[in-house]
Amino acid sequence: MDNSYIIAIDFGTAYSGYAFSLTKREAETEPRLKYWGQQVSLRTPKTPTCILFDEHEAFLNFGYEAQSVYFRTRGDEAREKFFFECFKMSLYGKKLNSDVTIEAANGRSMKALKVFTEALRYLKEDALKFISENAGGKQFIASDFTWVVTVPAIWDPSAKQFMREAATQAGIITTGKENKLVIALEPEAASVWCKKLPADGFKTENNSEVTFEQASGTQYIVVDCGGGTIDITVHEVLEGGALKELHKASGNDFGGQTVDKKFKEFLREIFSDSLWDAYQKEHPGELQKMMYDISVLKENDDDVEISCPYNLGEMAKEKQKMEKFFESVRGVSWNQGAIRISKEKVRSFFAESLNGITKSLREILKKGFTIKYILLLGGYAQSLILRQHIINQFGDQCKVLCPSHPQEAIMKGAVMFGRNPALVASRISAFTYGVSLSDRFDESKHRADKKYTNKEGEWCDGIFCVLVKDNEEVGWDKTSEHSFTPVERDQTAVIFAFYRTERKIQGLMYVDEWGVEKIGSIILESPDTARGMNREIKLQIKFGATEMTATAIDVDSGSTVKTELDFMAKSMRSIRNNVWQK
Repeated sequence: MDNSYIIAIDFGTAYSGYAFSLTKREAETEPRLKYWGQQVSLRTPKTPTCILFDEHEAFLNFGYEAQSVYFRTRGDEAREKFFFECFKMSLYGKKLNSDVTIEAANGRSMKALKVFTEALRYLKEDALKFISENAGGKQFIASDFTWVVTVPAIWDPSAKQFMREAATQAGIITTGKENKLVIALEPEAASVWCKKLPADGFKTENNSEVTFEQASGTQYIVVDCGGGTIDITVHEVLEGGALKELHKASGNDFGGQTVDKKFKEFLREIFSDSLWDAYQKEHPGELQKMMYDISVLKENDDDVEISCPYNLGEMAKEKQKMEKFFESVRGVSWNQGAIRISKEKVRSFFAESLNGITKSLREILKKGFTIKYILLLGGYAQSLILRQHIINQFGDQCKVLCPSHPQEAIMKGAVMFGRNPALVASRISAFTYGVSLSDRFDESKHRADKKYTNKEGEWCDGIFCVLVKDNEEVGWDKTSEHSFTPVERDQTAVIFAFYRTERKIQGLMYVDEWGVEKIGSIILESPDTARGMNREIKLQIKFGATEMTATAIDVDSGSTVKTELDFMAKSMRSIRNNVWQK
Protein backbone atom coordinates (compact mmCIF):
# COMPACT_ATOMS: atom_id res chain seq x y z
CA MET A 1 0.00 0.00 0.00
CA ASP A 2 1.25 3.51 -0.88
CA ASN A 3 2.99 5.14 2.10
CA SER A 4 1.10 8.32 1.22
CA TYR A 5 -2.03 6.73 2.73
CA ILE A 6 -1.97 8.46 6.11
CA ILE A 7 -4.62 9.42 8.67
CA ALA A 8 -3.60 11.69 11.54
CA ILE A 9 -5.91 11.98 14.54
CA ASP A 10 -5.44 15.11 16.62
CA PHE A 11 -7.06 14.00 19.87
CA GLY A 12 -7.23 17.35 21.66
CA THR A 13 -8.38 18.16 25.18
CA ALA A 14 -11.23 20.39 24.00
CA TYR A 15 -11.56 19.46 20.31
CA SER A 16 -10.59 16.51 18.12
CA GLY A 17 -10.36 15.92 14.39
CA TYR A 18 -8.35 14.24 11.67
CA ALA A 19 -6.45 15.03 8.50
CA PHE A 20 -5.50 12.56 5.78
CA SER A 21 -3.63 12.07 2.54
CA LEU A 22 -4.06 9.66 -0.37
CA THR A 23 -1.29 11.00 -2.61
CA LYS A 24 2.37 11.98 -2.21
CA ARG A 25 1.52 15.64 -2.91
CA GLU A 26 -1.17 15.68 -0.21
CA ALA A 27 1.13 13.97 2.30
CA GLU A 28 3.96 16.43 1.69
CA THR A 29 2.20 19.74 1.07
CA GLU A 30 -1.55 19.84 1.59
CA PRO A 31 -3.26 17.17 3.71
CA ARG A 32 -7.05 17.18 3.58
CA LEU A 33 -9.39 17.28 6.54
CA LYS A 34 -13.02 16.84 7.46
CA TYR A 35 -15.13 19.79 8.61
CA TRP A 36 -17.57 19.09 11.42
CA GLY A 37 -20.77 20.53 12.90
CA GLN A 38 -23.22 20.48 10.01
CA GLN A 39 -26.01 19.24 12.30
CA VAL A 40 -25.54 22.29 14.57
CA SER A 41 -25.10 24.77 11.67
CA LEU A 42 -21.33 25.04 12.10
CA ARG A 43 -18.29 24.28 9.95
CA THR A 44 -15.28 23.64 12.13
CA PRO A 45 -12.03 21.70 11.52
CA LYS A 46 -12.51 19.80 14.80
CA THR A 47 -15.38 18.51 16.90
CA PRO A 48 -15.69 18.78 20.70
CA THR A 49 -13.84 16.01 22.57
CA CYS A 50 -17.04 14.79 24.23
CA ILE A 51 -18.29 11.24 24.47
CA LEU A 52 -21.60 9.86 25.71
CA PHE A 53 -22.34 6.36 27.08
CA ASP A 54 -25.68 4.99 28.29
CA GLU A 55 -26.29 3.83 31.85
CA HIS A 56 -24.81 0.38 30.95
CA GLU A 57 -21.54 1.97 29.67
CA ALA A 58 -22.44 1.30 26.02
CA PHE A 59 -21.14 3.91 23.56
CA LEU A 60 -23.78 6.33 22.19
CA ASN A 61 -22.23 9.42 20.54
CA PHE A 62 -19.08 11.48 20.13
CA GLY A 63 -18.42 15.16 19.41
CA TYR A 64 -21.22 17.57 18.47
CA GLU A 65 -23.75 14.70 18.47
CA ALA A 66 -22.80 13.70 22.02
CA GLN A 67 -23.05 17.33 23.11
CA SER A 68 -26.41 18.03 21.52
CA VAL A 69 -27.98 14.78 22.82
CA TYR A 70 -26.65 15.38 26.34
CA PHE A 71 -27.56 19.10 26.38
CA ARG A 72 -31.16 18.16 25.57
CA THR A 73 -31.28 15.41 28.21
CA ARG A 74 -33.20 16.35 31.33
CA GLY A 75 -32.78 15.65 35.05
CA ASP A 76 -32.82 11.96 35.99
CA GLU A 77 -32.00 10.74 32.49
CA ALA A 78 -28.90 13.00 32.31
CA ARG A 79 -27.76 11.76 35.71
CA GLU A 80 -27.90 8.14 34.51
CA LYS A 81 -25.77 8.69 31.40
CA PHE A 82 -21.97 8.87 31.35
CA PHE A 83 -20.91 12.11 29.65
CA PHE A 84 -17.19 12.91 29.45
CA GLU A 85 -15.68 16.09 28.07
CA CYS A 86 -12.08 17.36 28.02
CA PHE A 87 -11.18 13.94 29.48
CA LYS A 88 -7.73 13.88 27.90
CA MET A 89 -6.45 15.95 30.83
CA SER A 90 -7.04 12.94 33.06
CA LEU A 91 -3.76 11.57 31.63
CA TYR A 92 -1.71 14.67 32.48
CA GLY A 93 1.00 14.28 35.10
CA LYS A 94 -0.07 10.75 36.05
CA LYS A 95 1.51 7.31 35.99
CA LEU A 96 -1.08 5.26 34.16
CA ASN A 97 -2.19 1.68 33.96
CA SER A 98 -5.16 -0.05 32.37
CA ASP A 99 -7.26 0.16 35.56
CA VAL A 100 -7.21 3.96 35.99
CA THR A 101 -10.73 5.42 36.11
CA ILE A 102 -12.09 8.88 35.24
CA GLU A 103 -15.19 10.65 36.46
CA ALA A 104 -18.16 11.48 34.21
CA ALA A 105 -20.38 14.57 34.54
CA ASN A 106 -22.81 12.53 36.66
CA GLY A 107 -20.08 11.88 39.27
CA ARG A 108 -19.78 8.17 38.42
CA SER A 109 -16.56 6.65 37.07
CA MET A 110 -15.56 4.46 34.13
CA LYS A 111 -12.24 2.94 33.13
CA ALA A 112 -10.23 5.57 31.27
CA LEU A 113 -8.97 2.99 28.76
CA LYS A 114 -12.54 2.21 27.67
CA VAL A 115 -13.42 5.92 27.27
CA PHE A 116 -10.31 6.62 25.15
CA THR A 117 -10.70 3.40 23.15
CA GLU A 118 -14.30 4.17 22.17
CA ALA A 119 -13.40 7.77 21.24
CA LEU A 120 -10.57 6.57 18.99
CA ARG A 121 -12.79 3.81 17.53
CA TYR A 122 -15.39 6.42 16.57
CA LEU A 123 -12.75 8.68 14.93
CA LYS A 124 -11.26 5.68 13.08
CA GLU A 125 -14.60 4.53 11.69
CA ASP A 126 -15.70 8.06 10.82
CA ALA A 127 -12.39 8.70 8.99
CA LEU A 128 -12.62 5.50 6.92
CA LYS A 129 -16.24 6.27 5.97
CA PHE A 130 -15.53 9.93 5.15
CA ILE A 131 -12.45 9.11 3.03
CA SER A 132 -14.36 6.42 1.13
CA GLU A 133 -17.17 8.89 0.35
CA ASN A 134 -14.57 11.36 -0.96
CA ALA A 135 -12.64 8.80 -3.02
CA GLY A 136 -15.40 7.81 -5.40
CA GLY A 137 -16.77 5.12 -3.10
CA LYS A 138 -13.50 3.14 -2.95
CA GLN A 139 -13.60 1.07 0.24
CA PHE A 140 -10.76 1.27 2.76
CA ILE A 141 -9.87 -0.67 5.89
CA ALA A 142 -7.72 0.47 8.81
CA SER A 143 -4.65 -1.52 7.70
CA ASP A 144 -4.53 0.39 4.39
CA PHE A 145 -3.22 3.41 6.28
CA THR A 146 -0.37 4.54 8.46
CA TRP A 147 -2.09 6.11 11.46
CA VAL A 148 -0.71 9.02 13.46
CA VAL A 149 -2.05 9.91 16.92
CA THR A 150 -0.89 13.18 18.46
CA VAL A 151 0.01 13.65 22.13
CA PRO A 152 1.47 16.56 24.15
CA ALA A 153 5.29 16.54 24.23
CA ILE A 154 5.24 17.01 28.02
CA TRP A 155 3.24 13.85 28.65
CA ASP A 156 4.71 11.03 30.71
CA PRO A 157 5.80 7.98 28.65
CA SER A 158 3.05 5.93 30.35
CA ALA A 159 0.43 8.29 28.84
CA LYS A 160 1.88 7.82 25.34
CA GLN A 161 1.80 4.05 25.86
CA PHE A 162 -1.77 4.35 27.13
CA MET A 163 -2.80 6.06 23.86
CA ARG A 164 -1.09 3.29 21.85
CA GLU A 165 -2.97 0.65 23.89
CA ALA A 166 -6.29 2.49 23.32
CA ALA A 167 -5.56 2.72 19.58
CA THR A 168 -4.82 -1.02 19.47
CA GLN A 169 -8.04 -1.88 21.30
CA ALA A 170 -9.93 0.47 18.94
CA GLY A 171 -8.75 -1.64 15.97
CA ILE A 172 -6.54 1.09 14.48
CA ILE A 173 -3.61 -1.33 14.40
CA THR A 174 -3.23 -5.05 14.89
CA THR A 175 -0.56 -7.23 16.51
CA GLY A 176 2.50 -7.45 14.30
CA LYS A 177 1.65 -4.18 12.54
CA GLU A 178 2.64 -1.89 15.44
CA ASN A 179 4.79 0.23 13.13
CA LYS A 180 1.60 1.33 11.31
CA LEU A 181 0.87 3.60 14.29
CA VAL A 182 3.08 6.64 14.79
CA ILE A 183 2.88 8.74 17.95
CA ALA A 184 3.50 12.40 17.03
CA LEU A 185 4.25 15.16 19.53
CA GLU A 186 1.79 18.02 19.11
CA PRO A 187 4.18 21.02 19.08
CA GLU A 188 6.50 19.16 16.69
CA ALA A 189 3.65 18.43 14.27
CA ALA A 190 2.59 22.09 14.44
CA SER A 191 6.18 23.21 13.83
CA VAL A 192 6.51 20.93 10.78
CA TRP A 193 3.33 22.45 9.31
CA CYS A 194 4.25 26.09 10.02
CA LYS A 195 7.65 25.62 8.41
CA LYS A 196 6.01 25.04 5.05
CA LEU A 197 3.38 27.82 5.26
CA PRO A 198 3.66 30.74 2.85
CA ALA A 199 4.34 34.21 4.28
CA ASP A 200 0.63 35.07 4.12
CA GLY A 201 -0.32 31.98 6.12
CA PHE A 202 0.01 33.86 9.43
CA LYS A 203 -2.20 36.40 11.15
CA THR A 204 -0.75 39.46 12.86
CA GLU A 205 -2.51 41.82 15.24
CA ASN A 206 -1.62 45.03 13.38
CA ASN A 207 -1.71 43.70 9.79
CA SER A 208 2.03 44.27 9.48
CA GLU A 209 3.98 42.28 6.91
CA VAL A 210 5.61 39.53 9.00
CA THR A 211 7.16 36.59 7.25
CA PHE A 212 8.38 33.37 8.80
CA GLU A 213 11.84 32.82 7.33
CA GLN A 214 13.12 29.28 7.33
CA ALA A 215 16.76 29.73 6.46
CA SER A 216 19.20 27.20 7.94
CA GLY A 217 20.08 28.26 11.50
CA THR A 218 16.73 29.98 12.23
CA GLN A 219 15.70 29.30 15.84
CA TYR A 220 12.12 29.61 17.08
CA ILE A 221 9.79 28.63 19.92
CA VAL A 222 6.56 26.74 19.27
CA VAL A 223 3.83 27.27 21.88
CA ASP A 224 0.99 24.78 21.41
CA CYS A 225 -1.86 26.42 23.30
CA GLY A 226 -4.34 23.60 23.84
CA GLY A 227 -7.46 23.31 25.95
CA GLY A 228 -5.57 21.43 28.66
CA THR A 229 -1.83 21.87 28.28
CA ILE A 230 0.57 24.54 27.11
CA ASP A 231 3.22 22.55 25.28
CA ILE A 232 6.45 24.33 24.38
CA THR A 233 9.33 23.22 22.18
CA VAL A 234 12.34 25.04 20.69
CA HIS A 235 13.52 24.24 17.16
CA GLU A 236 16.35 25.15 14.85
CA VAL A 237 16.11 24.72 11.08
CA LEU A 238 18.95 22.53 9.74
CA GLU A 239 20.56 22.53 6.31
CA GLY A 240 18.09 20.68 4.11
CA GLY A 241 15.06 21.82 6.12
CA ALA A 242 14.80 19.21 8.91
CA LEU A 243 14.32 20.40 12.50
CA LYS A 244 16.54 19.97 15.53
CA GLU A 245 15.19 20.31 19.07
CA LEU A 246 17.27 22.76 21.12
CA HIS A 247 15.56 22.52 24.52
CA LYS A 248 13.69 19.63 26.11
CA ALA A 249 9.91 19.85 25.89
CA SER A 250 8.43 22.02 28.61
CA GLY A 251 5.09 23.54 29.52
CA ASN A 252 2.27 23.32 32.03
CA ASP A 253 -1.43 22.64 32.48
CA PHE A 254 -2.53 26.29 32.09
CA GLY A 255 -4.42 25.75 28.81
CA GLY A 256 -7.75 27.24 27.79
CA GLN A 257 -9.63 25.15 30.35
CA THR A 258 -7.99 27.20 33.11
CA VAL A 259 -9.94 30.21 31.80
CA ASP A 260 -13.19 28.20 31.59
CA LYS A 261 -12.66 27.14 35.21
CA LYS A 262 -12.36 30.79 36.29
CA PHE A 263 -15.65 31.59 34.50
CA LYS A 264 -17.29 28.72 36.38
CA GLU A 265 -15.88 29.86 39.74
CA PHE A 266 -17.23 33.37 39.05
CA LEU A 267 -20.71 32.05 38.27
CA ARG A 268 -20.59 30.10 41.54
CA GLU A 269 -19.65 33.34 43.35
CA ILE A 270 -22.67 35.10 41.79
CA PHE A 271 -25.26 32.40 42.54
CA SER A 272 -23.85 31.00 45.86
CA ASP A 273 -22.30 27.59 46.58
CA SER A 274 -25.53 25.86 47.57
CA LEU A 275 -27.54 26.97 44.52
CA TRP A 276 -24.65 26.21 42.12
CA ASP A 277 -24.07 22.73 43.61
CA ALA A 278 -27.77 21.92 43.24
CA TYR A 279 -27.82 23.25 39.66
CA GLN A 280 -24.72 21.24 38.68
CA LYS A 281 -26.27 18.08 40.08
CA GLU A 282 -29.77 18.49 38.69
CA HIS A 283 -29.09 19.98 35.25
CA PRO A 284 -25.67 18.78 34.07
CA GLY A 285 -26.62 18.93 30.38
CA GLU A 286 -27.75 22.55 30.57
CA LEU A 287 -24.58 23.52 32.45
CA GLN A 288 -22.39 21.85 29.79
CA LYS A 289 -24.18 23.87 27.10
CA MET A 290 -23.49 27.13 28.96
CA MET A 291 -19.80 26.24 29.42
CA TYR A 292 -19.51 25.46 25.70
CA ASP A 293 -20.97 28.89 24.85
CA ILE A 294 -18.44 30.51 27.20
CA SER A 295 -15.51 28.64 25.59
CA VAL A 296 -16.46 30.16 22.20
CA LEU A 297 -17.03 33.69 23.58
CA LYS A 298 -13.59 33.86 25.22
CA GLU A 299 -11.87 34.20 21.84
CA ASN A 300 -12.68 37.94 21.76
CA ASP A 301 -11.35 40.77 23.90
CA ASP A 302 -14.72 42.29 24.78
CA ASP A 303 -17.57 42.27 27.28
CA VAL A 304 -19.17 38.81 27.37
CA GLU A 305 -22.93 38.26 27.43
CA ILE A 306 -24.21 34.78 28.31
CA SER A 307 -27.89 33.85 28.06
CA CYS A 308 -28.96 32.63 31.47
CA PRO A 309 -30.06 28.98 31.08
CA TYR A 310 -33.75 28.41 31.88
CA ASN A 311 -33.33 26.08 34.89
CA LEU A 312 -30.58 28.19 36.46
CA GLY A 313 -32.89 31.20 36.19
CA GLU A 314 -35.84 29.31 37.72
CA MET A 315 -33.76 27.97 40.63
CA ALA A 316 -32.29 31.43 41.28
CA LYS A 317 -35.70 33.15 41.28
CA GLU A 318 -36.93 30.76 43.97
CA LYS A 319 -34.25 32.20 46.27
CA GLN A 320 -34.54 35.93 45.51
CA LYS A 321 -35.01 38.48 42.72
CA MET A 322 -32.51 37.91 39.91
CA GLU A 323 -31.02 41.42 40.17
CA LYS A 324 -30.16 40.79 43.83
CA PHE A 325 -27.54 38.16 42.92
CA PHE A 326 -25.56 40.76 40.97
CA GLU A 327 -25.63 43.66 43.45
CA SER A 328 -22.59 42.70 45.52
CA VAL A 329 -20.42 41.20 42.76
CA ARG A 330 -18.12 43.48 40.76
CA GLY A 331 -17.65 43.23 37.00
CA VAL A 332 -21.01 41.65 36.21
CA SER A 333 -24.60 42.79 35.65
CA TRP A 334 -28.00 41.32 34.86
CA ASN A 335 -29.18 42.43 31.43
CA GLN A 336 -32.72 41.29 30.48
CA GLY A 337 -32.20 37.53 30.78
CA ALA A 338 -28.43 37.60 30.17
CA ILE A 339 -25.37 37.64 32.41
CA ARG A 340 -23.09 40.45 31.20
CA ILE A 341 -19.44 40.22 32.32
CA SER A 342 -17.16 43.22 31.75
CA LYS A 343 -14.08 43.04 29.53
CA GLU A 344 -11.80 43.78 32.53
CA LYS A 345 -13.34 40.93 34.53
CA VAL A 346 -12.98 38.53 31.58
CA ARG A 347 -9.30 39.49 31.26
CA SER A 348 -8.79 38.65 34.94
CA PHE A 349 -9.91 35.06 34.19
CA PHE A 350 -6.87 34.75 31.86
CA ALA A 351 -4.31 36.01 34.42
CA GLU A 352 -3.26 32.65 35.92
CA SER A 353 -2.93 31.01 32.50
CA LEU A 354 -1.04 33.93 30.91
CA ASN A 355 1.33 34.20 33.89
CA GLY A 356 2.13 30.47 33.57
CA ILE A 357 2.84 30.78 29.82
CA THR A 358 4.94 33.95 30.34
CA LYS A 359 7.02 32.29 33.06
CA SER A 360 7.75 29.23 30.88
CA LEU A 361 8.77 31.40 27.91
CA ARG A 362 11.00 33.66 30.05
CA GLU A 363 12.89 30.61 31.34
CA ILE A 364 13.63 29.50 27.75
CA LEU A 365 14.61 32.98 26.54
CA LYS A 366 17.15 33.23 29.38
CA LYS A 367 19.03 30.19 28.00
CA GLY A 368 21.05 32.12 25.41
CA PHE A 369 19.42 30.82 22.22
CA THR A 370 19.03 33.20 19.26
CA ILE A 371 15.23 33.04 19.10
CA LYS A 372 13.77 34.87 16.12
CA TYR A 373 10.10 33.85 16.37
CA ILE A 374 7.45 32.67 18.81
CA LEU A 375 4.75 30.64 17.03
CA LEU A 376 1.37 30.39 18.77
CA LEU A 377 -0.75 27.39 17.75
CA GLY A 378 -3.69 25.30 18.94
CA GLY A 379 -7.30 26.21 19.64
CA TYR A 380 -6.53 28.48 22.61
CA ALA A 381 -4.26 30.57 20.32
CA GLN A 382 -7.48 31.84 18.71
CA SER A 383 -7.93 34.01 21.81
CA LEU A 384 -7.12 37.65 21.06
CA ILE A 385 -6.33 38.27 24.75
CA LEU A 386 -3.70 35.50 24.70
CA ARG A 387 -2.07 36.64 21.45
CA GLN A 388 -1.96 40.30 22.49
CA HIS A 389 -0.45 39.41 25.87
CA ILE A 390 2.42 37.43 24.28
CA ILE A 391 3.10 40.29 21.82
CA ASN A 392 3.14 42.82 24.69
CA GLN A 393 5.51 40.65 26.73
CA PHE A 394 7.92 39.43 24.04
CA GLY A 395 7.30 41.46 20.87
CA ASP A 396 10.41 43.55 21.43
CA GLN A 397 12.62 40.40 21.55
CA CYS A 398 11.18 38.34 18.70
CA LYS A 399 8.36 38.23 16.18
CA VAL A 400 5.14 36.64 17.45
CA LEU A 401 3.20 34.71 14.77
CA CYS A 402 0.01 32.67 14.70
CA PRO A 403 -1.09 30.70 11.62
CA SER A 404 -4.39 31.78 10.08
CA HIS A 405 -5.92 28.43 11.07
CA PRO A 406 -4.18 27.53 14.36
CA GLN A 407 -6.52 24.58 15.06
CA GLU A 408 -5.49 22.82 11.83
CA ALA A 409 -1.70 23.04 12.19
CA ILE A 410 -1.22 19.94 14.38
CA MET A 411 -3.43 17.64 12.26
CA LYS A 412 -1.84 18.63 8.98
CA GLY A 413 1.71 18.60 10.34
CA ALA A 414 1.05 15.14 11.83
CA VAL A 415 0.27 13.76 8.34
CA MET A 416 3.59 15.11 7.06
CA PHE A 417 5.41 13.72 10.11
CA GLY A 418 3.75 10.31 9.65
CA ARG A 419 5.12 10.13 6.12
CA ASN A 420 8.61 11.29 7.14
CA PRO A 421 9.59 11.08 10.85
CA ALA A 422 13.08 12.34 9.90
CA LEU A 423 11.55 15.85 9.60
CA VAL A 424 12.53 16.15 13.29
CA ALA A 425 16.16 15.04 13.09
CA SER A 426 17.03 15.11 16.80
CA ARG A 427 15.54 15.70 20.22
CA ILE A 428 16.84 16.64 23.66
CA SER A 429 16.48 13.96 26.34
CA ALA A 430 14.21 15.22 29.12
CA PHE A 431 15.77 12.88 31.73
CA THR A 432 18.84 10.80 32.49
CA TYR A 433 17.77 7.23 31.71
CA GLY A 434 19.48 4.16 33.11
CA VAL A 435 19.18 0.46 33.71
CA SER A 436 19.62 -1.40 37.00
CA LEU A 437 22.71 -3.66 37.16
CA SER A 438 24.54 -5.93 39.56
CA ASP A 439 28.30 -5.76 40.12
CA ARG A 440 30.79 -7.87 42.09
CA PHE A 441 30.44 -6.67 45.69
CA ASP A 442 33.28 -4.45 46.90
CA GLU A 443 32.90 -3.37 50.53
CA SER A 444 35.22 -0.37 49.94
CA LYS A 445 32.76 1.24 47.52
CA HIS A 446 29.35 -0.49 47.87
CA ARG A 447 26.61 -0.07 50.50
CA ALA A 448 26.39 -3.06 52.83
CA ASP A 449 22.57 -3.26 52.49
CA LYS A 450 22.92 -3.75 48.69
CA LYS A 451 24.90 -7.00 49.11
CA TYR A 452 23.39 -10.33 48.10
CA THR A 453 24.83 -13.79 47.48
CA ASN A 454 24.14 -16.41 44.83
CA LYS A 455 26.06 -19.55 43.77
CA GLU A 456 28.43 -17.36 41.73
CA GLY A 457 29.52 -15.25 44.70
CA GLU A 458 28.76 -11.91 46.35
CA TRP A 459 27.05 -9.14 44.40
CA CYS A 460 25.94 -5.55 44.80
CA ASP A 461 22.34 -5.04 43.68
CA GLY A 462 20.64 -2.04 42.04
CA ILE A 463 23.51 -0.04 40.51
CA PHE A 464 22.32 2.79 38.23
CA CYS A 465 23.99 2.32 34.81
CA VAL A 466 23.53 5.46 32.65
CA LEU A 467 22.18 4.90 29.13
CA VAL A 468 21.54 8.52 28.10
CA LYS A 469 21.98 11.80 29.99
CA ASP A 470 19.56 14.63 30.74
CA ASN A 471 19.78 17.35 28.03
CA GLU A 472 21.77 15.06 25.73
CA GLU A 473 20.98 15.43 22.03
CA VAL A 474 19.72 12.16 20.53
CA GLY A 475 19.17 11.49 16.83
CA TRP A 476 15.63 10.41 15.92
CA ASP A 477 16.88 7.09 14.48
CA LYS A 478 20.03 6.63 16.59
CA THR A 479 20.38 3.36 18.50
CA SER A 480 22.57 3.15 21.59
CA GLU A 481 24.00 -0.34 22.23
CA HIS A 482 25.20 -1.87 25.51
CA SER A 483 26.54 -5.36 26.35
CA PHE A 484 25.74 -7.35 29.50
CA THR A 485 26.15 -10.88 30.85
CA PRO A 486 23.98 -12.99 33.22
CA VAL A 487 24.83 -13.13 36.95
CA GLU A 488 24.18 -16.91 37.11
CA ARG A 489 25.46 -19.58 34.72
CA ASP A 490 22.13 -21.47 34.52
CA GLN A 491 19.95 -18.36 34.25
CA THR A 492 17.32 -18.70 31.46
CA ALA A 493 15.80 -15.22 31.46
CA VAL A 494 17.16 -11.71 31.83
CA ILE A 495 15.23 -8.79 33.31
CA PHE A 496 16.09 -5.21 32.37
CA ALA A 497 14.54 -2.66 34.76
CA PHE A 498 14.69 0.95 33.50
CA TYR A 499 14.87 4.11 35.59
CA ARG A 500 14.97 7.85 35.03
CA THR A 501 16.00 10.90 37.02
CA GLU A 502 16.29 14.68 36.67
CA ARG A 503 19.16 14.64 39.20
CA LYS A 504 22.72 15.51 38.31
CA ILE A 505 24.38 12.10 37.88
CA GLN A 506 27.57 13.04 39.70
CA GLY A 507 27.50 11.05 42.93
CA LEU A 508 24.45 9.00 41.87
CA MET A 509 25.13 5.28 42.30
CA TYR A 510 21.96 3.30 43.08
CA VAL A 511 18.46 3.08 41.61
CA ASP A 512 16.84 3.42 45.07
CA GLU A 513 18.28 6.89 45.75
CA TRP A 514 16.11 10.03 45.99
CA GLY A 515 14.83 11.43 42.70
CA VAL A 516 15.21 8.13 40.80
CA GLU A 517 12.00 6.66 39.41
CA LYS A 518 11.36 3.22 37.96
CA ILE A 519 9.64 3.54 34.58
CA GLY A 520 9.39 0.06 33.12
CA SER A 521 10.98 -3.27 32.39
CA ILE A 522 11.45 -5.97 29.74
CA ILE A 523 12.18 -9.70 30.02
CA LEU A 524 14.36 -11.61 27.53
CA GLU A 525 14.42 -15.40 27.32
CA SER A 526 17.99 -16.82 27.27
CA PRO A 527 17.43 -20.56 26.84
CA ASP A 528 20.94 -21.60 25.71
CA THR A 529 22.99 -21.74 28.93
CA ALA A 530 25.99 -23.68 27.50
CA ARG A 531 28.38 -20.72 27.85
CA GLY A 532 27.12 -19.93 31.36
CA MET A 533 28.12 -16.47 32.50
CA ASN A 534 30.09 -15.81 29.30
CA ARG A 535 26.90 -15.33 27.29
CA GLU A 536 26.51 -11.88 25.74
CA ILE A 537 23.22 -10.06 26.12
CA LYS A 538 22.93 -6.94 23.94
CA LEU A 539 20.57 -4.09 24.76
CA GLN A 540 19.77 -1.64 21.97
CA ILE A 541 17.67 1.41 22.82
CA LYS A 542 16.26 4.22 20.68
CA PHE A 543 15.80 7.35 22.79
CA GLY A 544 15.41 9.93 20.02
CA ALA A 545 12.04 8.84 18.57
CA THR A 546 8.69 9.94 20.02
CA GLU A 547 8.44 6.59 21.84
CA MET A 548 11.34 4.74 23.43
CA THR A 549 11.91 1.25 22.06
CA ALA A 550 14.31 -1.38 23.33
CA THR A 551 15.66 -4.47 21.59
CA ALA A 552 17.28 -7.13 23.78
CA ILE A 553 19.33 -9.78 21.95
CA ASP A 554 20.62 -13.04 23.43
CA VAL A 555 23.63 -13.40 21.12
CA ASP A 556 24.20 -17.15 21.77
CA SER A 557 20.68 -18.35 21.01
CA GLY A 558 19.76 -15.57 18.58
CA SER A 559 16.66 -14.89 20.70
CA THR A 560 15.51 -11.29 20.16
CA VAL A 561 12.83 -9.27 21.89
CA LYS A 562 11.91 -5.92 20.38
CA THR A 563 9.55 -4.07 22.60
CA GLU A 564 8.20 -0.73 23.59
CA LEU A 565 9.23 -0.23 27.19
CA ASP A 566 6.36 -1.11 29.53
CA PHE A 567 5.58 2.15 31.33
CA MET A 568 2.11 1.01 32.39
CA ALA A 569 2.96 -1.90 34.68
CA LYS A 570 0.50 -1.89 37.56
CA SER A 571 3.21 -2.86 39.98
CA MET A 572 6.45 -0.94 39.92
CA ARG A 573 7.89 -3.01 42.76
CA SER A 574 11.62 -3.45 42.79
CA ILE A 575 12.88 -6.53 40.92
CA ARG A 576 16.38 -7.80 41.59
CA ASN A 577 18.31 -7.21 38.40
CA ASN A 578 20.14 -10.20 37.00
CA VAL A 579 22.65 -8.73 34.53
CA TRP A 580 26.04 -7.10 34.91
CA GLN A 581 28.71 -5.43 32.78
CA LYS A 582 32.12 -7.07 33.01
